[in-house]
Amino acid sequence: MDISSEYEENDSVRLSEISLNYTLSEYNERLSFLDRISEEIVFHFKMISKNWGAFEFSAFGVAALAIILGSWDLGIGELNSGGDYNRVGTQGILFLKDLSLILTLLSAIAWFAFAIQLFIRFPIMRENIIYMLLSMFAVQLGYMRVFALHPTDLQITQLGPVILANLILVFLTIFVVHRAVTETRDVHVLERHSHPDPRVVQTAWKDHSLKLWSIGLGLWMILVNIFSWSGAHSVSTRPISADGELYQFPWLYLICSIISVFLLIHIIWYPQFMLGAAGDRIQSTRAREVSGELNFVSKENVQGMCPICKEETSVIQHPSGKITINCAQFKCQGGGVPGTICQDCDMTLPTRIECGNCKSNTTITSHFDRQDAW
Repeated sequence: MDISSEYEENDSVRLSEISLNYTLSEYNERLSFLDRISEEIVFHFKMISKNWGAFEFSAFGVAALAIILGSWDLGIGELNSGGDYNRVGTQGILFLKDLSLILTLLSAIAWFAFAIQLFIRFPIMRENIIYMLLSMFAVQLGYMRVFALHPTDLQITQLGPVILANLILVFLTIFVVHRAVTETRDVHVLERHSHPDPRVVQTAWKDHSLKLWSIGLGLWMILVNIFSWSGAHSVSTRPISADGELYQFPWLYLICSIISVFLLIHIIWYPQFMLGAAGDRIQSTRAREVSGELNFVSKENVQGMCPICKEETSVIQHPSGKITINCAQFKCQGGGVPGTICQDCDMTLPTRIECGNCKSNTTITSHFDRQDAW
């Protein structure tokens, strides 16, 4: 399918400005969701090409190097021969060949450097970086534990460590990272993009869509399981038999782990990109309430407040972001969205309001607190 877009070449392109030359919804309306995903793919690739630089690609290169150093013999033969698998733990490390030990240490150093690069480049995602790296490590430990105990005759009833590790992965990735990012997005759209015209608010929701980001997060979780299984399996079946040539070199581990690193950088980068220079941490709504950083409760109506004297005013912001005001005409009981026509008296509702306390005349949208969120 041709998913080339029809947008102007400028730096301020938004997701809502992306349109496809060919849409599947022309043939079946049920396929419209695929068109929306295709639009996000075009937008994400455009933003990556414009915003990824030496730092992002160097981080990807360091992670790829760490993977290769940790899984390839480079002619030493330690992995292919199986080593002395009667020695385990610290004793096994002490009996490694010198070059193998050097490669292991270099791989560990490269992984540490990769994590440091992520911490430096994506400060608002630091807490979530820790969660994702811990969950990835937990899944690998789960597979290693299972294959260490049952290298050849693995049964489904013996997958307890893998199931436990995946529960950790799901909890940290879905219920912590995904929830924090989506709820930060929700708070931002409701507060920063409130507008009397609901069409403007709808456009803001589309610009801040996280559908493709969520799909990437799910794909990353699948790849973590694949490369963890492949790596543990290829090690547990050593020394290689004549029938085991498929796992003589862990190609599946290399391919899936390198792709997963790219997805990991993208998953961490996108919220940082959307937040810009706000400098705020990405948190769930509950975490913001506990820390006192959340002044806006998205599930309830919010009463307007004068930005000068903090006195409550008659304007109301609804959970959808819609703002309403009572009609100012004498004896009129109507109201509606500022700037529209009152249905009761056919007069235009004001877009500015005078505070009854300090008499300041300000725009209606300024009567609601705003946060530095994307």
